Amino acid sequence: MSTSIISHTEALTRWQPAGEIGERMLDIQTQLFDGQFIRLGQIDYDKDPEIESRWTHDSAFMRMLELAPARPLSPEQVKKRYEKLEKQIEEDKNLFYFTIRDREDDRLVGLAAIEWVEWTNGNGFLKLGIGEPDSRRKGHGSDALTLLLRYAFRELNLFRLTAMVPEYNAAALGLLKKFGFVEEVRRRQALMRDGRRWDLVYFGLLNDEWRARQAA
Repeated sequence: MSTSIISHTEALTRWQPAGEIGERMLDIQTQLFDGQFIRLGQIDYDKDPEIESRWTHDSAFMRMLELAPARPLSPEQVKKRYEKLEKQIEEDKNLFYFTIRDREDDRLVGLAAIEWVEWTNGNGFLKLGIGEPDSRRKGHGSDALTLLLRYAFRELNLFRLTAMVPEYNAAALGLLKKFGFVEEVRRRQALMRDGRRWDLVYFGLLNDEWRARQAA
């Protein structure tokens, strides 16, 4: 008696119409990590701590990226945070963290994550920031968000993504709206910065909404 192994492609051919095969194979071959200007990569413990340490001294950037109070970190402190982060990724199974790297020279230009993933309901939160000043307003953020949405909705098959943005972050507000995110919740005067209160805005995007925009 002989044993045969049927390839995935052959199995699809036997059971699926030709049009569905083409769509299925196109989905499988979709590039997840390489964009036009950037790529999503892993942490480089040798080079990244010094770069990100410099970003933590940029209070304007940190106030866009984080809701917690900004504070400068040394390269060694950043490295320890990386170690804690990777332990959390391994243990909690609900965080997907990426470095954003320039495709030309592979240098670190930003950070991105899909976090607080709730697998039962298919929900996740989005985080994205371009830390290098000379890499902002050049399409890197849009490129990174394109890849993150593709990863969240195709690879993780999440049902929805949420993004939290302070109302003073006009660039982030514009980027999310450009990609079809809808304002869902506005926590009025939830943030206190420099003696003034600001709204915290929650935006949401559903998987089928993202797919409809891709098809269009």
